[in-house]
Amino acid sequence: MKLIKTTDAVGHVLCHDLTRIIPGEFKGAQFRKGHVVTEEDIPILLSMGKENLYIFELDENMLHENDAAEILCTLCKGENINRSEVKEGKIELTAACDGCFSLDADRLYQINSIDEIMIATRKGYTAVRKGDKLAGTRVIPLVIDRKKLKEAETIANDTPLMNVVPYRLKTAAVITTGSEVFHHRIADKFTPVLIEKLKAYGITVTEHLTVDDGIDNITDAINAVRNNVDIILCTGGMSVDPDDNTRGAIKQSGACIVTYGAPVLPGAMFLLGYFGDGTPILGLPGCVMYAKATIFDLVMPRIAAGIPLTKADFVKYGEGGLCLGCPECTYPHCPFGK
Repeated sequence: MKLIKTTDAVGHVLCHDLTRIIPGEFKGAQFRKGHVVTEEDIPILLSMGKENLYIFELDENMLHENDAAEILCTLCKGENINRSEVKEGKIELTAACDGCFSLDADRLYQINSIDEIMIATRKGYTAVRKGDKLAGTRVIPLVIDRKKLKEAETIANDTPLMNVVPYRLKTAAVITTGSEVFHHRIADKFTPVLIEKLKAYGITVTEHLTVDDGIDNITDAINAVRNNVDIILCTGGMSVDPDDNTRGAIKQSGACIVTYGAPVLPGAMFLLGYFGDGTPILGLPGCVMYAKATIFDLVMPRIAAGIPLTKADFVKYGEGGLCLGCPECTYPHCPFGK
């Protein structure tokens, strides 16, 4: 710290809060610790009786918290993200559109491992709506060594840590399998649930086929719609019973299966595959019809945004992949999938 004349303080950083009292009108901190003094501040400071000020002495190797927050914001902010003004050394990032929040968790971990730097985010690859809060950036002390920000910039490597990817898929086909539905022995209660869930991602069901059991019947249905829609969802026939043929039909249709099975409850029998043109095809277990949150809800933001999933992505869902079955479901505001 250094004591200097107030008239010489422009551009310097205050070491502590400065209280101003206007009888009957105001009493509080007129200037906060960390404030950078401007020319316009001088008359106010003098009117407060502050002829001298304690300021931080910054050299070329140190950065003020506001300047550091700006650098961290630049490292984080990718496409379709808005930012706030810097306030008390912090900048907040929000979604500029609906979509999937894409986050490089590995680089985030590396940057947060640097002492005195922090970036707090929501869970990556989750659904967000325009205006949703995504992240906050700041450094811990009032001033920080520039070397630490340089280290963070090296890790970021000129590529933003996060983006909001707009939903890309627009149309869907639902293929309902099972003799009990095909022969009208029971009502199809699965398709209405899917129609409502897909609306959240801007996807409309434009094709709906109901087929009898049998691998060829299901394969023919898949082939009949695969060139007409952006995504195919098959309901029923996903268990290990001998007459459950949906998995075999998806494979027979030419799709490359990424996974059959996921370490998530509910949703262990989930299947995801892709055709050569990138069209996703899903095999949905029965839990998607009656449970509010399943593996389907965890992966759909990413699928709807056209972000491919790998087997390794599904393996990661094991941690946090157990729904606790709360009496009142609050998903997505709960630990499921996080």
